[in-house]
Amino acid sequence: MEFLIRPIEIGDGKGVNALRRMPGVFENILGIPSERVKRNEDFIMNMDGNQHQFVAVVQNKNGEEEIIGTAGLTINSNPRLRHSGGIGIMIHKDYQNMGVGTALMEALLDVADNWLMLIRVELGVFEDNKRAIHLYEKLGFKKEGLKRLAAIRNGKYENEYLMARINPSYIKE
Repeated sequence: MEFLIRPIEIGDGKGVNALRRMPGVFENILGIPSERVKRNEDFIMNMDGNQHQFVAVVQNKNGEEEIIGTAGLTINSNPRLRHSGGIGIMIHKDYQNMGVGTALMEALLDVADNWLMLIRVELGVFEDNKRAIHLYEKLGFKKEGLKRLAAIRNGKYENEYLMARINPSYIKE
């Protein structure tokens, strides 16, 4: 399967919103069902130098571009924490386990490591999201803690792992 990783563009809000609301995706992100396309478009239009976002796209059967994944990196704005950033990712349920998540994460980590010179990148992941945890560990993330009852999902409070990756060039052997 061929897909393209590219920076997010104005006009991608509708595709991102559809992805966010999809069963198989929605349960593992921190969105709510009432989110509107405008919120996603506003986010894209108002991104600043601390926010970096990529999308994975395929050509659908009509020859149109379809967003099948997105991943974002936000640099911490606190001057004493600017060496770190947070990552979020979501992949279309029909394209999971096909390399899309790996490609998006590698694109973000390249920006973090080689262009922004970030030392630390962190993320939160639901405790039962084994597929995502495996991806993150494959890319060098380590579990640093468990946030108990961290977020509401399907009417219940759920635990979330805090995971982080240190830029390999800063690790002293």
